[in-house]
Amino acid sequence: MAGLAVALRELGAEVRVCAPPDEEFVERLGAAGLAVVPTGQPVRPLVTTVAPGSAGLAQRVAELMAAQFGTVASEAEGGDVLVASGPLPVTAGARSVAERLGIRYVHASHQQVVLPSPYRRPPARRGRPLPAEVTDNRVLWDLDARIADEMFGDMLNDQRAAAGLAPVENVRDYAFTDRPWLATDPVLDPWQPTDLDVVQTGAWILPDERPLPAALVEFLDGGDPPVYAGFGSTTTGAAPDIARVAVEAVRAQGRRVLIARGWAGLDVVDDHDDCFVVGEVNHRALFRRVAAVVHHGSGGTTTTAARAGAPQVVVPQGADQPYWAGRVSDLGIGVGHEGPSPTVESLSVALAAALAPATLARAAAVAGTIRSDGATLAAKLLFDAVG
Repeated sequence: MAGLAVALRELGAEVRVCAPPDEEFVERLGAAGLAVVPTGQPVRPLVTTVAPGSAGLAQRVAELMAAQFGTVASEAEGGDVLVASGPLPVTAGARSVAERLGIRYVHASHQQVVLPSPYRRPPARRGRPLPAEVTDNRVLWDLDARIADEMFGDMLNDQRAAAGLAPVENVRDYAFTDRPWLATDPVLDPWQPTDLDVVQTGAWILPDERPLPAALVEFLDGGDPPVYAGFGSTTTGAAPDIARVAVEAVRAQGRRVLIARGWAGLDVVDDHDDCFVVGEVNHRALFRRVAAVVHHGSGGTTTTAARAGAPQVVVPQGADQPYWAGRVSDLGIGVGHEGPSPTVESLSVALAAALAPATLARAAAVAGTIRSDGATLAAKLLFDAVG
């Protein structure tokens, strides 16, 4: 979203970014020179502490939706278009705000897994698993819509009534619209046509010219390219010992290790000088200097590693991550690990395959096909839409 905002600003638009007030988000957006409006509560506590199906989750969902009718509505007044991304309470609320203000609304997804399609099962919503015995994807997507209504319908319509709006019956499809935008690369994430009129723009990439920290550069220069292992904002509850497993698996391949701390708080497991811990860094620059990237499989990390030509090992922890693991395997640019809890042996096997010359060659070839102008294309489409 920051990448889109920068592209819009370069075309002359006034841009306001409403984002959760997590320190990482505020700093990143501020560094890009964007006007940031803190909205709602921080996301990190929700990701790291609130259990599926808990009362705490329901409260946070209500807060997310209320923030749309409050802060976002105030900031969007007088604007031409409202672009929304994120969980359903956010986007359904955001479209309602756009409806009340009479401005254009665009739903943007940064992965296609949540968009209804007969080609795949819908992802299970938190605390509401789908029946394993049902195999008809269209039936499952209909069920998903009903579950979304049960989870969020009353909450949304209460907010809409207070805003003077009529109730909606299908929260999910209302939020998505019949013309959602898909901000992913068509090579990494090819969209198969469905009843939805999906606009695929390419991934929205924020230009990043930050230099790597001096201590990290010294480590990189001190030997052969290391293997990076990090899980971003994903917790690793299914693999609490993932740092130790990663270090031992990488060492088994004769490589040095870069551990990314992330929201899981990963750290080195001993004081050997073949390991180094990094915090928030320029992944675009870093991934060009590593032998491979072991990660959770978010769309952002997958795209950044692919653009850098770095072989990948994806250890998916949930949500859309198994999908990206499958795409990495299908493209031959790395390996999707089976399941979220690797052993030293299973991760070593995956790493050996990712580090093979054929995988490296394929990763380098695919890197040249990943488009970098997705945010600019999306910004131009928005300008065309509003005249």
